[in-house]
Amino acid sequence: MLNQDKLNADLLAYLDASPTPFHAVSAMVCQLDDAGFQALEESESWDLQPGGRYYVVRNGSTLLAFVYGRRELLDSGWRMLGAHTDSPCLKLKPEPDIGSQGYLQLGVEVYGGALLNPWFDRDLSLAGRVNYLDGQGALRDILLDMRRPVAVIPSLAIHLDREANNSRSVNAQKDIPPLLLINGEAPAAGAFRQLLRDELIASYGADVAEVLDFELSLYDTQGAALVGWRGEFVASARLDNLLSCHVGLQALLAADGEQHCVLICNDHEEVGSMSAVGAQGPMLRSVLERIAGSGERLSRSMTRSMMISLDNAHAIHPNFADRHDSNHGPKINAGPVIKLNANQRYASNSETSSLFRKLCREVEAPVQSFVVRTDMACGSTIGPITAAELGIRTLDVGLPTFAMHSIRELAGSEDAHHLYRAAARFLNLTAV
Repeated sequence: MLNQDKLNADLLAYLDASPTPFHAVSAMVCQLDDAGFQALEESESWDLQPGGRYYVVRNGSTLLAFVYGRRELLDSGWRMLGAHTDSPCLKLKPEPDIGSQGYLQLGVEVYGGALLNPWFDRDLSLAGRVNYLDGQGALRDILLDMRRPVAVIPSLAIHLDREANNSRSVNAQKDIPPLLLINGEAPAAGAFRQLLRDELIASYGADVAEVLDFELSLYDTQGAALVGWRGEFVASARLDNLLSCHVGLQALLAADGEQHCVLICNDHEEVGSMSAVGAQGPMLRSVLERIAGSGERLSRSMTRSMMISLDNAHAIHPNFADRHDSNHGPKINAGPVIKLNANQRYASNSETSSLFRKLCREVEAPVQSFVVRTDMACGSTIGPITAAELGIRTLDVGLPTFAMHSIRELAGSEDAHHLYRAAARFLNLTAV
């Protein structure tokens, strides 16, 4: 088991290494490989051995890792943790070149429910997947992370917008295309693709004849850090939900191998989860069927199983305390948060939440509850989707967070370790 300092140090490194879902999965794969997990291909047959550790990757952006326990699956079922690899961001459009006033800008679209104002005046870089033809005409792909600041979205000066501090709205089409370089003239067609090709050749030594397509996102180059007078906070982009991916992975790595357990980190949660690699897609059920078989054996295994969906929770903000129900305002560093909603926006019920409270008591971790104000809309997670798809008992839990969906979010430096201990205990339970 990791201590708090080691868990947080590894978390900061993981956040910095994971500017996109592709990189987040790649970083997790490196840890799984180091821990002796075996990669499986969905297109091939599997020979699973008791106590064996395995993982599957789909689209490079969703990861499913599991321990094939020594216990009989029909007797104990699965212990599952779920999280998601994607975060709200700005993604490049397929033909991003915009020329205006002698500048080359990039056309972007908003992915998910991003807070847009914090994206202004940041040192932005580019990362993601690039697909290209090599010199022999073969299709290739590569993960790109430019790391250095290459773009910026400058604010309009207060002198030209005197009401900016009173009522500033952002038009996603015309206000946020970032500056890439001073061009001096209208950009030639495909100017950005040529820049991209040159970067892949110069920095990666890739044999690129032509860039065909890409999935690239902008991100803030400021790294993850512990902040606060006593280091009370973790500040970073993508805490929602790479914080949960990291905690879930470390809990899985600590599993003793007796119990069947699964970690699923899906892409596309921030846009509804309906995709081949999202929680509403077939991947989780497909893998579980390959492990257990279909029909009665799968159904019986499900009845003895449980899923904990790990996603962030809204910490009560000291400047906006009235946005919370007065009895349900989670605090930073006061432990993981059980998320409940009478309208099933979260999948928790009294049975699953009671089990988690018991787990937290056993590992001496504090625990809190969150219910949205009755007059406000409630968000959701992969929890209800997974529960509906599999018919499995499910709990929604998250770590309290400020500035959720901002370019830089804030969580507590103690909370990840509280959740890690409880999640690791859960994965080794013989019965739920």
